[in-house]
Amino acid sequence: MTATEPAASDAIATDPSPRPAPGATPPRTPLAARSAAEFVGTAALVAIVVGSGIQATELTDDVALRLLANSTATVFGLGVLIALLGPVSGAHFNPAVTLAEWWTARRGGAGVNARELAVYVPSQTVGAIAGAVLADAMFGEPLVRWSTHDRSAGNLLLGEVVATAGLILLIFGLARTDRLRFAPVAVASYIGAAYWFTSSTSFANPAVTIGRAFTDTFAGIAPASVPAFVGMQIIGAAVGLALVAVIFTRGRTDAG
Repeated sequence: MTATEPAASDAIATDPSPRPAPGATPPRTPLAARSAAEFVGTAALVAIVVGSGIQATELTDDVALRLLANSTATVFGLGVLIALLGPVSGAHFNPAVTLAEWWTARRGGAGVNARELAVYVPSQTVGAIAGAVLADAMFGEPLVRWSTHDRSAGNLLLGEVVATAGLILLIFGLARTDRLRFAPVAVASYIGAAYWFTSSTSFANPAVTIGRAFTDTFAGIAPASVPAFVGMQIIGAAVGLALVAVIFTRGRTDAG
């Protein structure tokens, strides 16, 4: 969901010197290894989200307790995954983050290029589907059963714009201020909070949204609701980048 390399992109910086963008990885790391890290990380993330939702449903009928269990497992799991895989791939686990980084790198900054974008996004998406299938398998659910959990209401779509914009603002804001060392804690904490303060429970991730359509459990989303969710997430990413440009723009130093 984020990167763990110090970064700030040219698109959001006034300093003309190039800086690594969010998700920039050591040049010696093969693209195949980064792709594998994105696949495994996204699969694990969805397995955590879906699996903890199933477990919570089996343990209690209280929806609030289910959401608490689901969000708590996600916070700890996501933080561990970012810390573990960030040095390999940047730990995006999220096409919205990858697209935002690619966009900011288009003006010459470091970050994923078009070829890497074309590898990362499918790896994340396939990983998300695999994670949902794995979670279902662990709990004896049908491996693939389309979700019937409709999430098409307008207020939920607004929640996805807010959740994704906040996530992008956080990641790129940390990058812009050279504080990405806090990303594992900060990003995981934000997602945990957004479970509760957004109406949509903060999917904020196109790949995870697609993966969660494959399971008819607590964390699922009906396939018919997926396109609108993904569209709002892309809009949210654009809003987040705009906020970064406004909030974290460096002022010029007056001469004399």
